[in-house]
Parts: sequence; C-alpha cells; structure tokens
Amino acid sequence: MRLLHRDAATGLLRLRLETPSDLWRIARLIRPGDPVGASTTRRDPEAPADVASAERSRRRVFLTVRTEQVEFHGFSQHVRVSGPIVEGPFDIGRHHTLDLTEGDEVTVAKPDLTAGERAVLDEGLAGKGDPTILIASVDWGDSSIVRIHGRAIEPIADVRRTIPGKRYAGGQGEKDRASYVEELIAILAREGPAATGIIIAGPGFLKEELLHRFVEAEPVLAKKARLFPTSESGRVGVDELLRSGKASEALRGSVAAEETHAVEQLVRSLAGGTRAAVGPREVEEAVDAGAAETVLVSDRLLADRALAPVLDRARAGAARLFVVREEGDAGKRLAAFGGVAAILRYDWVSPSRVTGSPGSPRGSPRGGASGP
Repeated sequence: MRLLHRDAATGLLRLRLETPSDLWRIARLIRPGDPVGASTTRRDPEAPADVASAERSRRRVFLTVRTEQVEFHGFSQHVRVSGPIVEGPFDIGRHHTLDLTEGDEVTVAKPDLTAGERAVLDEGLAGKGDPTILIASVDWGDSSIVRIHGRAIEPIADVRRTIPGKRYAGGQGEKDRASYVEELIAILAREGPAATGIIIAGPGFLKEELLHRFVEAEPVLAKKARLFPTSESGRVGVDELLRSGKASEALRGSVAAEETHAVEQLVRSLAGGTRAAVGPREVEEAVDAGAAETVLVSDRLLADRALAPVLDRARAGAARLFVVREEGDAGKRLAAFGGVAAILRYDWVSPSRVTGSPGSPRGSPRGGASGP
C-alpha cells in the first residue's frame, strides 16, 4: 500500500492498493459513513444525443460515495464499497458501488483514525510488497505445498501416495519413490520463480533428498530453498512450522506467518497463567496497568465502539497492536478467547480473576492452554 497524499486538516488519504493484502486492509479501514472515492464507470444521463450509444451508456468518472456497506471478496480479490454519491459530475444522491481491485487508487476521509485502523494502515504502509513464500511440508506418501502471500495461506497441492518402505529396495517401490520426488520437484519448479523464498520441511530424510534433487534439477531456484525439521508432514506440518517460529527468519515479512506465531505465543503465555490477558475486561485492565506488551484483536472487533478506547490507550501506552483475520486459523483460535487478548510484559493477574468476576473467556481451544 502506498500513501500518495494526506491532508492533515481533513484526514483525507489517497492510497494505491498494490497487493492483494491491501484489499483486505482497505476493507478493514473503511467504515460506514466514510466518504470513499475511486475511478469507476457509470451511465451518463447528460451525454448529448449524437454521442454513440456505447459511449453514452457508460462513462469513466471519479465518484465519491458515503459508505453504507463494505464487502471484501478474498477469492476473487476485490472490495465493493456501496453508498449514495456525494461527489461527482452527476447523479448526486443516487446509489453506486465502487469495485476496488489491486492497482487501484482510492481516497478515504479518516479525520480521526482509531488505534485499530491506524494499525492496519501502518502495516500496509510499512510493507514493501508482500513476500511470496512456498512451504513444502514433505514425507513419503503425505506432502503438502502451500503458498504464503501477505495475509493469505493458499494451498497449492496435497501429494498423497502409498509408497513402499525403503526395505523394499529396487523394483516398483524404488520407481514409486523416484516418481514421488519428481512430482514434488515439478511443483516447486512451477511455483518457485514467483516465490521470494522456498522452505522444505518434514520429519524424515525426504526433505534432504528432495533438496538434493532440487539442486540438481533447478540450481537457480534451489538457491532460495532452506530446510527445517518438523515432527509432522502435510498441512499439519505447515501449521506446526508457522506456530513454532522455527522458520521466523526465512518467513520475515510474511504477515500470515507472523499472525499465526503471535497467536501461538499468546496460547503459550496463557498456559503459564500470568503472562496473558484474554477477553475485553482482562485486556482493558492489563492495558490500564501498563502490563500489555502486544494486544491481539480480531478484525471483526475493529468497529466495536466499546473496545476502541481500550485499543487507543494500548497504543498510547506503547503496546504493539496486531490485527488478526477472523477467517484464518489464528483468528478462530483468538475468537475462542473473546476476539481480543494481550501478551504481557511481566507476571500480572487480572483483578477480575482474583475476585471471580465473570467475563473472562479462559479455556483451551487448541494447544493445551489453560488458566492456573
């Protein structure tokens, strides 16, 4: 995301959406009531009668609508912003839908950015394009290859076969193993040129054999590859790698990986009992006590008026604010804790827990975390 212009007096931002993740960001930044402008097409009622019918029916104009509804379509990669036209050459007051895609420029008036909105905006402006990272989580007969791009984790292929063990040397078993490795290499060779980095992980020796063969077949692409051990393969192995933080250096700049790792840190801190706060009440108390180091909040709660002041105080108190996508695996784990939680700077116990006040969604949705 690139900031092209900012008007300090009105809060008007002109932004260029440069990556698919920027579409997610702009959808979280725009709220009902916000004036949003973009280049669009609309039927021109003022066109002269002698203008060709095709030209008279649609005209490209810059329109500003007052937002009533925002829809993010992740699969087709576009954002729809609907509302009445408030600025434009014609049809003021009529409804229109702006269809935003990657590469578009958009204006939005935000005179008073909330802390959550500022976190989303800062994330977009700080990024210099989202890295694309391939992860191949492999073992004989059960392998998965996924692409991480920005905030998205996209499955590319699940390669499952019944492969005879190595004790059956020679014959069909050896051919099956060679064919299996070749299939994995073909996928990496196809997807690798667009990737910033390639990670090959797994529990056994296949990852080493795959890398060796990959170097022979694709020496230039193989320079991007790094090996990491995991106890599982397939999609479970991918999840393990992201949560463990083992590949944090190789995944640097990947917001999806950082999101997964941050929620895993929360779960581990919660398992310790006194290094995490969960739910709106505990998080507010931790923020006001100066104990919150990182506050994780579901994107669903960015429009929550009751939570906004807490997030503002957290940011003012030098806590890091990280917005988590609700639709992802990390977001589902965070939702089990009320959609908002904090990793703490030091051991601290919420007064609500001491007094037994209700409202703290402590539990163990995944990962074995529980309160003390």
